[in-house]
Amino acid sequence: MRTVAVLGAGKMGQAILSGLLRAGWETGAVVATARSAERAEELRGAHGVAVESNAAAARRADMIVVAVKPQDAAALLEELRGSVPADVPVVSICAGLPIAFFEKRLPDATPVVRAMPNTPALVDEAMTVLSPGVHADAACLASVEELFTPLGRTMVIDERHQDAVTAISGSGPAYFYYLAEAMTEASVLMGLPRAVACELVTQTALGASRMLREGGASPAELREAVESPAGTTISAVRQLDNHRVRSAVTDAVEAARDRAREIADEYA
Repeated sequence: MRTVAVLGAGKMGQAILSGLLRAGWETGAVVATARSAERAEELRGAHGVAVESNAAAARRADMIVVAVKPQDAAALLEELRGSVPADVPVVSICAGLPIAFFEKRLPDATPVVRAMPNTPALVDEAMTVLSPGVHADAACLASVEELFTPLGRTMVIDERHQDAVTAISGSGPAYFYYLAEAMTEASVLMGLPRAVACELVTQTALGASRMLREGGASPAELREAVESPAGTTISAVRQLDNHRVRSAVTDAVEAARDRAREIADEYA
């Protein structure tokens, strides 16, 4: 089995390594790095994996996942100078940073793949979108897809769409949590116990998601199927339209995309 090094095992990095272990990877096949001794001890205790320095982890890996914050990526790559064999794939999950950022700081011809997973990786329901660099051939891309498949679904797209992906699926779980939070608070204001409200909202979200995935209908068709003339649902949706919720969502997603572009300008 290959050895994967997760450099910077914060929330998303830990989600990846824990998903691999749930999928049957041996603890000896996953090595992590952490910013502090305390964090390293947490990872060892929670997952039983080795936690080493960035250079040591990179030297014994068959694949490297860069999971640090974008502002820390340049310093990490400088630290790795001389420790990354040119044929070892490097996978970046750093939001906003382009493939070229890594290619110009790594040995010539290093295969680089840009990836955008999301936090539902913690429950094996991630959406991970991959974009290969110029040196990442089909076999390399397939091995990276294999890495992320246990965490949920994968998709391959051209890198020019990655900032939009970051805004939709990378940040997207937070939008749904925001809506769930608002619905829960509205339920409590109407007199429902909070535990009842949480169960109603959670199961409704789960059921709606399954219908989107499995029902074969568009979101608009599914919404219209719930609405009836002069009914409760269409009255609620009218209020959402009156408050320009659709436009607000568009503005929010565009803001996330624009911030991803700014990150590239700031750190690349």
